[in-house]
Order: sequence, then C-alpha cells, then structure tokens
Amino acid sequence: MELYRGRLIDHLHLVVRDLNASRRFYGAVLDVLGIPIGGEAEDYFWADELFVSSADSRAALGVLTGRHHLAFQAKDRAMVDAFYKAGLAAGGKDNGAPGERRYHPGYYACFLLDPDGSNIEAVFHGEAKRSAEAVTISF
Repeated sequence: MELYRGRLIDHLHLVVRDLNASRRFYGAVLDVLGIPIGGEAEDYFWADELFVSSADSRAALGVLTGRHHLAFQAKDRAMVDAFYKAGLAAGGKDNGAPGERRYHPGYYACFLLDPDGSNIEAVFHGEAKRSAEAVTISF
C-alpha cells in the first residue's frame, strides 16, 4: 500500500449539505489541477488528501464543518484561470477573480465560494524551485 502526500496537510475532511453539488464543484476544479476523484460511495468521495462527505455519513456524526478557506496549488497562471472558469461553470460563486494579490510578489490567485460557502482558492506563487512535488509513503 502506498500513500502520496504533499507539503503540510495530511488530509482534510469537509462535511457538506449537498454531496452531489459538492461532487460537481470539486470534480470540475480538481480536474483542472490534474487531481482525479480517487473514489466515492453513497455518502462521501475523496481526491488525494481531500475527503468530502454528507452530514449523515458515519465520519461526520451529523455535523456540518462550516466555512473554511482551502487553497490549492496551481502550476501556473493559466491553471488558476482555468480553475476559476471551471468552478463557476460547476456552481461555484465568484469571491475574487484571477489576479495578482499583495501577499508577496508573483502571488496570482482566484477565489470561489463552493456550494457550502467555503472560500476555495487556486494560487500560483510565481516562478520558484520546489524541493519535491510530493512524497510517497510505502507500507
């Protein structure tokens, strides 16, 4: 068995009101990032480190997670732009069109509200050198 993990977060679990609406939204924006839906069942789906379930799933215990800010890394500005367009087309709402932000030089991002109102961002930090794309954990 192998797991693939990125930089900081091991996994994130969102509990949503409308699983089908969230599946359409996340399926569309993650497709732009090249991250496939890893699997799904009646009351949840997952993609890489992101798990999304309905409130009646066993893991959720009937409680919605509320509003969050989740930022996905994009490989370039074009990917940020495509993420924004795909998210809008899949039911997301504008919360900041693609453009440079003042966080640091080269920070190019867009913001969408997902079907539950969470602030979902795609960001390209500008030209930089990464130490690794991700890590592989083998058992």
